[in-house]
Amino acid sequence: MLVKKICVVVTARPSYSRVKTVLTAIKNHSKLELQLVIAGPALLGRYGNAVEFIEKDGFNIAEKVFMVLEGENPTSMAKTTGLGVMELANVFYRLQPDAVVTIADRFETISTSIAASYQNIPLVHIQGGEVTGNIDEKVRHANTKLADLHMVASEDAKQRVLKMGENPNMVFNTGCPSIDIANEIKNNATLDFDPIEKYGGVGVDINWKKEGYLVVMQHPVTTEYKTARKDVEETLHAIHELNIPTFWFWPNVDAGSDGTSSGIRSFREIHQPKNIHFFKNMEPNDFLKLLVNSKCLVGNSSVGIRECSYLAVPVVNIGTRQNRRERGSNVLDTIYDKNEIIKSVKDRISTSDIVSENIYGDGMSGQKIADILANTDFTFHKTIVY
Repeated sequence: MLVKKICVVVTARPSYSRVKTVLTAIKNHSKLELQLVIAGPALLGRYGNAVEFIEKDGFNIAEKVFMVLEGENPTSMAKTTGLGVMELANVFYRLQPDAVVTIADRFETISTSIAASYQNIPLVHIQGGEVTGNIDEKVRHANTKLADLHMVASEDAKQRVLKMGENPNMVFNTGCPSIDIANEIKNNATLDFDPIEKYGGVGVDINWKKEGYLVVMQHPVTTEYKTARKDVEETLHAIHELNIPTFWFWPNVDAGSDGTSSGIRSFREIHQPKNIHFFKNMEPNDFLKLLVNSKCLVGNSSVGIRECSYLAVPVVNIGTRQNRRERGSNVLDTIYDKNEIIKSVKDRISTSDIVSENIYGDGMSGQKIADILANTDFTFHKTIVY
């Protein structure tokens, strides 16, 4: 029996949770062999090194690709992407996969797509067709046009990919693999660990058990990177004034990350908030347990759009990072203004009728994707069809 070698490239900590169940399904499939490559910020401790969690989950890493240049600005993003193309081209040449999988829309994922497609290796894109705004919007659709096989997360996304001229026989609505983990958590939602005790972090030992807590995850917006520090300061002041115990997660590596990080550090030194504890990263299952037991998620992460809609977690989405993305009734949009953020958080935590919505899948995406990979004839050439 012919076994297909499937190379999956994970470049950031959120990307791992996006495809963890896909990796498991590929690893366990009799017709597939997993070649796992970890690259970019997923290897860097200051952005929440994902490798220790990946290895702990029992995955063997075929290659590690260090490709992030310092700077956290548009120029360093472009150079990181170029270095990624060079390094990943060598990796794919050595591994000789039957197909390469690239994930979603992070800026460096275009490196995976270029390095694979230029070497005539069939490219599989997970989570194409969605709308987000900023540079992620361009990268996602560029990945779609370079890809040969598409695993989209919603019907809305599928229709968008088809409108881009992709072959209907190569576009599958599998749902989002991150919902698979959310489904596990939904059925066993007990917060069975102490976040501070297990993950350490920075800040005071907040009284989250008695009073409940918020979760904040705010990233810079690449097209608005110059205002990153000002934006995060508005959120910091709002959370500080609300005085609700809060677990705050570090930003990703995008342009503007320096501004977001320095804003957090400066605020922490000057105000020494007694209600905020900061973390870099958590295991995917633990993070979702933390979310589902929270009063509200605040910030601009896509987890508020995807997993939180399925888990019925209240969300205050700030700014334009998730612009026009399909979302559930759990989400309330607001702007980077302290008073508006406070008002929105109070609204969300007092709302009692938030329900679970299946916009992004039913919890079986990983297995669906593995089966499609096993049973589809790969190609590396295509023309637009309408």
